[in-house]
Amino acid sequence: MELKLLTSMIIAASLGLAAAGEANAQEALAKSSGCLNCHAVDSKKLGPSFKDIAAKYKGKADAEATLVAKLTAATAHPAVKAGPDDVKAIMKWVLAM
Repeated sequence: MELKLLTSMIIAASLGLAAAGEANAQEALAKSSGCLNCHAVDSKKLGPSFKDIAAKYKGKADAEATLVAKLTAATAHPAVKAGPDDVKAIMKWVLAM
C-alpha cells in the first residue's frame, strides 16, 4: 500500500515538473520572440496581459486557431518574429493561464 502511494507521488511530481519545464520553455520562446516587449504575464503593458487574453478567450473552442491566425497574418497585431509553430506553442501557453 505504501509503495503504491509513493509511486503515485513520484509520478505526480514528475508530471508537475514536466509541465513546469514546458511552461518555462514556452515563456522563454515568448521572450525570445519579442512578445514580452509589449505583453506581460499578469499586468498590462503596451498590450494586454497574457492572463487577460486567456480570460477573454476562455471556453472558446477556436481560440487558439483564431489567435494564431491573427498573429501570423499580422492584420490585427504587429508582425511577429516567431514562426507559425512557435506562435501556436506560445498561444497554447497563454490560453492555459
